[in-house]
Amino acid sequence: MMKHGKQQTIQEIALEVEVYFTSLSYKKQRIRFYQKGWALIENFMLENSIQFYEAQVGVAFINKIQGNRDFSELNRSEKDLIRCANVLTEYQNTGSVKFRSILKQYPLNGEIGDAIKSYLAYRKSEGASDDTVNNNKLYLHRLLEFLEKNRVNNFSELNNQHILGFINGLGYYSKSTIHCMLSSLRGFLKYLFDNRILDQNLTYLVPKSSYKKEARLPTTYTRDEVNNLLASVDKGNPKGKRDFTMILLAARLGLRASDICGLKFENIHWETNTIRLVQKKTKEHIDLPILTEIGNAIIDYLKYGRPNSDLPYLFLRTGQPYDKLEEPTLHSIVSFYLKQAGIKDIENKKHGPHALRHSLAGILLEKKTPLPVISEVLGHTNTESTRTYLRIDLDTLRQCALEVLPLNSPLFKGVN
Repeated sequence: MMKHGKQQTIQEIALEVEVYFTSLSYKKQRIRFYQKGWALIENFMLENSIQFYEAQVGVAFINKIQGNRDFSELNRSEKDLIRCANVLTEYQNTGSVKFRSILKQYPLNGEIGDAIKSYLAYRKSEGASDDTVNNNKLYLHRLLEFLEKNRVNNFSELNNQHILGFINGLGYYSKSTIHCMLSSLRGFLKYLFDNRILDQNLTYLVPKSSYKKEARLPTTYTRDEVNNLLASVDKGNPKGKRDFTMILLAARLGLRASDICGLKFENIHWETNTIRLVQKKTKEHIDLPILTEIGNAIIDYLKYGRPNSDLPYLFLRTGQPYDKLEEPTLHSIVSFYLKQAGIKDIENKKHGPHALRHSLAGILLEKKTPLPVISEVLGHTNTESTRTYLRIDLDTLRQCALEVLPLNSPLFKGVN
């Protein structure tokens, strides 16, 4: 069964995969590699008078490439063409493409490796997120590699010069990476001292980083652009009904992709017309109204679009297996329809569901909505997180601008 429930030309499915890859930050060079392969598949379809792409077309193309040979007998370019066909089929059937690369391992061996494992377990017990713990593991594995190269295999061989040598070798990393590595190192050394693994607290060797992450200006789309985006969705098929509803939740309620994809039937309270959930990012409870257009869209999708499934999640893939929709797929969905809507310059802007969340904040600011109200709508734990959106309220910022005084003003006297 095809993912979309409708026939697709090679151009249509290739465009969707291209947008999907872009949403995953694939480099342009890598995307062009696939485009060249898809162009050859398109020629194959033209030669054989095939109008729509489907799995059988991919199989026929692969058979033409491979013939009676074993896959191991193919050259690199032939294997690449087979990969290009398989990517189209996999995305059409599942809505995503699995990574084939083997994840790099970071073994933590020996006495120092065991101490790093203990520290990571401690960080986890203190409430650190999985991403934070994984980053700590990466940075401390680099420390372990450095020590092993310098033949330091246990703490009795460790001295100040080893720590300073490791720090001095960080110069070629970015400022943000150096900041994170120093932070991980400082925390690890403190843990070693607190747990009497080291007799001396070596944290004084780790310099304080002055790096501060610069807050980027949030990407926003105008009210008309958001409406054009919604209007570009074809709601005449199951996929369109699902996509429209999910985009609507991001655009009208500002829900994050993780919360939209994780939305369950138990979160929908028709008796009070509210959506109640615990946000995945903040772990905070939030209640949001089921606006009329959102309620109608949910009902339309549940009645005429959602596959029959016992899964508790609202939004499922339209093709078998009917699994829960994942966040990268929602990102590619929003990106695709932004492109379909003809909205300009999306390549130079954020173009996922989070941009719709930013846009909602911008629209609310235009309506002079108080900051605490916007904070509550977006599910922020405090208004400080919401203040960043003040920078996109250009009309109000213009009202704060001061008049530029002429150079002969008395205020400039005595100024060199």
